[in-house]
Amino acid sequence: MTPTTARTTGVQLGYARVSTGHQSLDQQLDALTAVSIDPKRVYTDKLSGTSTREQRPGLAALLDYARPGDAIVVVGIDRLGRNAAEVMMTIRELAKQNIVLRSLREGIDTSNATGRMVAGVLASLAELELELGRERRTAAREARRARGQHIGRPKALDAKKAGLAQRMHASGESATTIATTLGVSRATVYRVLAEEIAKEH
Repeated sequence: MTPTTARTTGVQLGYARVSTGHQSLDQQLDALTAVSIDPKRVYTDKLSGTSTREQRPGLAALLDYARPGDAIVVVGIDRLGRNAAEVMMTIRELAKQNIVLRSLREGIDTSNATGRMVAGVLASLAELELELGRERRTAAREARRARGQHIGRPKALDAKKAGLAQRMHASGESATTIATTLGVSRATVYRVLAEEIAKEH
């Protein structure tokens, strides 16, 4: 949403986000209204699947509208992003633009030194979490490689089932029937059939 009232300085802006279209924003909106945020100044997003800035039009519009000295209020700091990286980037972007961040659940207020320190620590922890995650994935890959195990996503169909898919296809069965029989998606069936054709050539 986009506020229609005249622009003033040092305004309080709200942001609320839920992860799917089935969840309700009401609880967050009530919490923001309870701390005197004008409902007309609350930006919202309902997301499904992976998110990018383009898929979060509410947050993008909020960041475009906010000016130095404004305050963005959220119910919880996790509303700023769907993962640690997004939260960290948003916190840094707000700090760079001299926009105050207030999070009701964590009691963060970056208009004071303590709030800025806490937000900085949270951003650092988020960055550490990402780095540790990368290290764990690398270590797991190296361990699998050392044992001669397959690296990457497991195949949806093993060689035996792939062979059955080929035979069913050769006997005239449709991809839908093969997929239903083997308990996989049609895309998987098409991929297996394509791989076999590629091997033959």
